[in-house]
This record gives sequence, C-alpha cells and structure tokens, in this order.
Amino acid sequence: MLYGAHVSAAGGISTAVDRAEELGCTALQLFTQSPRMWKPTPHAADELERFRARRAEAGIGAVVCHALYLVNLASPDPEVHAKSVTALRASLETASAIGADGVVFHVGSHLGAGLDEGLDLVVPALQGLLELTDDRLWLVLENSAGAGGTIGRSVAELAAIVDRLDGHPRLGICLDSCHWWVSGVDVTDRAALDAAVGELDDRIGIDRLRCLHVNDAEVGLGSNRDRHASLGAGTIAGGMATFLAHPAFQGLPAILETAGPDGTYVGELALLEQLHKAGRAARPRRTAQRRR
Repeated sequence: MLYGAHVSAAGGISTAVDRAEELGCTALQLFTQSPRMWKPTPHAADELERFRARRAEAGIGAVVCHALYLVNLASPDPEVHAKSVTALRASLETASAIGADGVVFHVGSHLGAGLDEGLDLVVPALQGLLELTDDRLWLVLENSAGAGGTIGRSVAELAAIVDRLDGHPRLGICLDSCHWWVSGVDVTDRAALDAAVGELDDRIGIDRLRCLHVNDAEVGLGSNRDRHASLGAGTIAGGMATFLAHPAFQGLPAILETAGPDGTYVGELALLEQLHKAGRAARPRRTAQRRR
C-alpha cells in the first residue's frame, strides 16, 4: 500500500511533491487549481517539468489530482453543467502535463430531478472527457456520502455510470472510507466489508479500483452526512485497520484528506501505517482479490 496525503501546491504545482517528500509519502493528491473557484490556474512549463522530475527523485509511486468541489455534471442548470465540464477538462489537461495517474471527481447531484435525469447529463459529459485520458491517466469516480440527490452513494449507482459508458477501460473508482461508512457500509466489520467489496467486484470489477481516500467520520454509520474526521478521532476509529487490510486494497494509494489537530499529516501518516500493519496481521492470509 502506498501511503499518501492531500498536499498543497501553493507556490507552484511542483511544490506539492516537495511537501509530500518531507512527509515521507509514497503517494500524493493535489488540486490543480483553487477547489472553490471556476477559473483554472495557469502553470508555467518549467513548473510542470519540475513536477515530473521531482516525482521521480522523491520516489512518489502515485499522483492523483482532485477536481473542484464545484463540479456537478448532473446539474440541470446549463451554466453550472457547462462550467463543470470545462473545469474537469482543465484538471485532466494539467494532470496529463504532470504525468498524474488519475483525476478523482464527485459526480454531483441531480438536485431532485431524479437519478435517470441526472445520468442523462452525466454520461454524455463523461464520454467527451474520457477522450482526454490515456493508458496512464484515468478519470476516477468517487463514491458519495449519499446526502440529498448526490449520485454515487452505492455500488449500483456507480455501476450504472460504468454500464452506460460501455465499461470504458479508463474509468476508475475511488473509495472513500468515510463516505462508504456514512452511506451504510460498515467498513470496520470484516464480513460486511467483504460483502461490499464482493458487490463492487461483481458489478464493476476490482480492477477499476484506483485509489482509496482514508478518512475517519465525525458522524455515525448510515448517517449520509459527509463529515470527515482526522484518522483515529472519529466513529470509525481503530476499525479503520479492517478497511485498510482488505486484500483487494493492497498495492493501492491510500490518501489521507484530513490533517491532524496540529494542521499536519505527520501523526496521521504514522497512524495510517500502524493501522494498516495491525489490520494485515489480524487478517488471515489468503489470495488477494485484486485482479492485476
């Protein structure tokens, strides 16, 4: 498992690698622009080149870009939908320029129009965006917490998108532990987790799983509220070891998105490694479920 964190790119996009290296990460996630503004950030050619060089020097095994929080491909508002497509296109272009492995995004919300109506907007948009991917760079759907009209709250909803895109070979999945927990999947229970991963494999394919977001939750199982907590400080707590140890997840980048009380990831990265190792030690050895 590659241990990583969402790091800042303030001062130039390549500085994200510097910060990840200082933390001892082997994976990193970053925003390619301000996550709360539509306007894309221009990046100088020398910064893009330095990013690629520094990644190799620092031994960063996986780089994931996170799209804007504003993106909503399911929005019935034509202006918001168009801006969302443009923003995702900009993220993919920058991700390609720095040699990233994926762009993770939230599908968005149909805002009460209904799932089918939302997918009628999402699918054509993704058809065009997937043309910007390549053998290395994937477009990666993140599961949602399930509040309101958000899309992606279940394996069935994620599978519906994959199916309607004819199983596009570069459409991936990112599992967020907090989102899965609050949408009703008990990631701390081995049997429940095995069943959920089995459903994911049956409906979508484990080979599409590209990364994990490792977040504790401030709220309870099945609450459908997207409230992250620092690792070990929420309702998942030590049960995260079970999630991290699942055979299907080994070899993936595990990205922390919530810093600790001191504003850094230092303690959380140490705890991430500790929980992963403890979970692996407690789980009986068997053939990994990930399809290579």
